[in-house]
Amino acid sequence: MTRARAGAAVLAAITLVSACASEPSPPAGDSIVVFAAASLKPAFTEIREQFEADNPGAKVEFSFAGSSDLVTQLTQGADADVFASADTRNMDKAAQAGLVDGDPVNFATNTLTIAVAPGNPKGIKSFHDLVKPGVAVVVCAPPVPCGGATEKVEKATAVTLSPVSEETSVTDVLNKVTSGQADAGIVYVTDAADAGDKVTSVPFPEAAQAVNTYPIAVLKDSQNSELANRFVDLVTGEAGQKVLAEEGFTKP
Repeated sequence: MTRARAGAAVLAAITLVSACASEPSPPAGDSIVVFAAASLKPAFTEIREQFEADNPGAKVEFSFAGSSDLVTQLTQGADADVFASADTRNMDKAAQAGLVDGDPVNFATNTLTIAVAPGNPKGIKSFHDLVKPGVAVVVCAPPVPCGGATEKVEKATAVTLSPVSEETSVTDVLNKVTSGQADAGIVYVTDAADAGDKVTSVPFPEAAQAVNTYPIAVLKDSQNSELANRFVDLVTGEAGQKVLAEEGFTKP
């Protein structure tokens, strides 16, 4: 190779490297991770189908658990793009830890009910009946939103429950009832409805004094904040609200 050709080759290589260096880095993968309260699983799973249809190539991965457990994971460094809590208390914890980008948006409310075995063999008709001898009751642990709401009902009714177990999510409470490990469980109306004929729901008026509000927010460390915001917009918009209403949630 002549010196002229060698010089041209070097120049071309430098030009190519410079061009590559000046190109913008590729965008983050078209996927987001959503940390969501366990009670949102049926609704959010359906909302995901609509979201992915509206955003071809985009994917949504969920982590469903008790809201208090999700906050603990986030504060310990878990990667996520969106957080949807079953109460404002746990969202406030996330905000105070500097994890939330902007103001959370309240998108749904939920109310407690008593889930019992089909046909209600123990004859439970009220919250007071949960302390009758021979009734095994399971509830959410106090840090969990459904547990905090249960405590409010206990104070309002002056009834102190003696649960056989305290679970870390409302779905775990429901599973205890459907599997026969408990006679009754305090769950959300949406969970009891989703269980269908596996349980009988026993509403009680005092539940109106312990309504939980659900907020949602994009997280500061999101690797795809644009897509995360689109998901929040869908949940809080008309289409998402329709799905939530069909699942038994009410507007805040």
